[in-house]
Amino acid sequence: MSKSSDISVAFEDLLGIKFHDPDLLTQALTHRSFVNEYEGEGDVRDNERLEFLGDAVLDLIVADMLYRKFPQVDEGELTQLRAALVKTESLAHLGASCRIGDFLRIGYGEELSGGRERLTILCRAFEAVIGAIYLDQGMEAVVDFVVPPLLELLDHIIANSLHIDARSELQERIQARFNITPDYHVTGAEGPEHAKEFRVEVAIGEALIGSGIGGSKRAAAQEAARAALKQLEADGLPESILFPDERS
Repeated sequence: MSKSSDISVAFEDLLGIKFHDPDLLTQALTHRSFVNEYEGEGDVRDNERLEFLGDAVLDLIVADMLYRKFPQVDEGELTQLRAALVKTESLAHLGASCRIGDFLRIGYGEELSGGRERLTILCRAFEAVIGAIYLDQGMEAVVDFVVPPLLELLDHIIANSLHIDARSELQERIQARFNITPDYHVTGAEGPEHAKEFRVEVAIGEALIGSGIGGSKRAAAQEAARAALKQLEADGLPESILFPDERS
């Protein structure tokens, strides 16, 4: 048995799914960096076509799940929930929860740079596995595999209002009251390049109203806005905003 076959069998055991065509799973676990380094050594295909298919399958499953679970929720909020479920960070989390990074076939350079933990690679590999399951066993098998963890993630998203565009909501509130726009500033970044965490602060004038940490500047800004909205709900705005010092 080849090394790639060993990897596929071990991952099958972890997933609890036995593939009729194990080559599909091997392809789903093959990053393009691996193909580039092993070019000319047989038929080695990357997972990008399967990722394309899995993305479409996942979109349909998530839309159907939300439509049935929330019969009274309007299209706007359903769209927000779907976006929160299928964003890169969410799918990377689902991929990491089934240890997909441990089984990826990636190139040496990508390995050294932390590719097994990179959010985009985990997300795309997870989508590729979805595509492979769909081709091998059909939609019902994909639903059985992916809906339970999606429901758990959905509960977390709703409980923490992660589907709400906090930046837009904060801007609307502040502009309506003060006719100004909140300012966001990156104040720090920590961690290795493949898993960097950014810290962003949001302020109105000189008054800091929230800060957040995230795996991208955009995610950190959303967390900062979310913290600011919680501040508004709990304590209102700082006195320096409500009663600015007008002394020269």
